[in-house]
Amino acid sequence: MRILPRISGFFLLFSLICAFPSAAQTGLARWSRILSAKTAYFDNQTGSDAVGKGALSQLKKWGKCQIVQDRQHADLIFFLSADPDKGGNVVLSGGQTGSIGSERHIEEDPIPTYNKQSPTRFAYLTVIDATTGDDLWSEKHLWGGLLTGFNSIGKRLIRDLEKQTRK
Repeated sequence: MRILPRISGFFLLFSLICAFPSAAQTGLARWSRILSAKTAYFDNQTGSDAVGKGALSQLKKWGKCQIVQDRQHADLIFFLSADPDKGGNVVLSGGQTGSIGSERHIEEDPIPTYNKQSPTRFAYLTVIDATTGDDLWSEKHLWGGLLTGFNSIGKRLIRDLEKQTRK
């Protein structure tokens, strides 16, 4: 009867050991798709042109990918938004309310609710595989202020990705 607990313990330990490499391999596959990409499409859905321009200039400065104007010709999509990817409610820079639709575009509400901002505002950068639609990397950061710069959040998120790819 002592053999049964030992065998079950062995199988439990074996299954745990086998689970970790598969998770690591998935992470490595995602990073390899980011590192091997040659072209990228940048989609700014923050509602702030200054934030989008800053992120795009940092992406060009990094020089990892050639920026293309057509999503169909890209290996990666850099999706910068004021709300988490995959839908949700947003408040645009003018106070207009809206939501992120299924096509990842901001759709303004037909009847706006002005000045309905949450006390904190975040910016989200998601790197998407253009062929499969898989999210390869995502990060959020508190939307700046006086000390960090009001429109520097896009640059900061691109720099965070750049630093992580060097590791």
